[in-house]
Parts: sequence; structure tokens; C-alpha cells
Amino acid sequence: MDYFRAFLVGGLICLVCQILIDKTALTPARILTGCVVAGVILGALGLYPRLVDWAGAGATVPLTGFGNLLAEGTRTAVDKDGLLGALTGPLTAASGGITAAVLFGALAAVFFPSKEK
Repeated sequence: MDYFRAFLVGGLICLVCQILIDKTALTPARILTGCVVAGVILGALGLYPRLVDWAGAGATVPLTGFGNLLAEGTRTAVDKDGLLGALTGPLTAASGGITAAVLFGALAAVFFPSKEK
């Protein structure tokens, strides 16, 4: 049942984004940014953590999950460090994912160099 819930929620998030790509004049970059902002807003309101508890990876893997991670990191750091936490919290919370993206991107660039067409 866990796999079904994850597939359902992740699929619905992707479905909404695909409909926005197909039916609006929004660029994919704006839609992806909107997903992150939606995750931040839903996380700040306390709604997204409930969805994560119910759907697991179906809610944490899409970009809305990244936005929720930023909101949660900010909330935790502000409680601990005050106003300075608003600047350090999101980066601290997302540092593992950002580091992995940079590392794997660099490795891909080393092993698969770009070619001119």
C-alpha cells in the first residue's frame, strides 16, 4: 500500500505539472519554480508534512518536496538561532542533496565530455 500511495501522490504532482506545460504558456522553468514555491508555502502552513507522512517518497522526491525541505530547515534554524537561521537554515537542510547534485554533475562532466554537433 505504501508504494501505491507514493505512486498516486507523485503521479498527481507530475500530472498537474504536465497539464500546466501542455495547456498554458508558462515555461518549464516557471512551472518548476512554482512547484518549489508551492512546497515552501504548504510546508510553512504545516500541510505538506502530513502529505509526506501519508505518501512518503511520492511527496518528498518531486520539487514540491524540496520546497518543503527548505521551509522545514528555515523553521528549525529560526527556532534555534533566531533571525540568522532564516539565512542558514535552508542551506543546511538541503546541503546533502545540493552536494550530491554538484558531485554527480562534476563526475558526469569528467566521464562524458560534451561534443560539438
